[in-house]
Amino acid sequence: MKVGVLLAGCGVFDGAEIHEATLTLYFLDREGVEIVCMAPDIPQKEVINHLNGEKMNETRNVLVEAARIARGNIKNINEVSADEIDALIMPGGYGVAKNFSNFLEKGAEADVIPEVKRLLVEMFQKGKPIGAVCISPVIVAAALREAKAKLTIGSDEQVAKAIEAMGQQHLVCPVSEALVDEEHKIVSTPAYMEGKTIKDVAEGIEKLVKEVLRLAGKQ
Repeated sequence: MKVGVLLAGCGVFDGAEIHEATLTLYFLDREGVEIVCMAPDIPQKEVINHLNGEKMNETRNVLVEAARIARGNIKNINEVSADEIDALIMPGGYGVAKNFSNFLEKGAEADVIPEVKRLLVEMFQKGKPIGAVCISPVIVAAALREAKAKLTIGSDEQVAKAIEAMGQQHLVCPVSEALVDEEHKIVSTPAYMEGKTIKDVAEGIEKLVKEVLRLAGKQ
């Protein structure tokens, strides 16, 4: 079984959240599945100094930065189709909202970049499971507006309202759990939208991975 892991760069404030990404990779590897890391070959929206939170005057590439987490074993998302993987999981981080969409600017009216939207739509149309961690459900909601899927980002009212305005159903969920939409084969967990430490987010991500693999048919 092959599971895609879609990364938005490297670092919570401008890329993929490293704890969430690493936990996802760990729990997938523990289950013995083949992992296909991927990212779009695009410039980051911005680069943030993670020491002081200030914006830096430099440019970085999402695929190149994501390769740090994947230890270099990563593909351009344009080289991956839904036919090649059995499921897809997207860790969170501000980079998901910043690099994959204009959600921070447009909220419920957000558009998803073509590279990411194409694969999410392919997975959905083929009935293959999608896992969305932390803020990632907003990307799923924006890309699959006709789905009327059940999603969670925890309990953040503003983001929840945006998800519902996109035509989806938002349900409150604790960090230790994963919400499963059986009909649409979409699993989501709040992770750092609710959790304070890595041990908090690990429990929900572990459950998300197990549910995604179950929906993909892994016994």
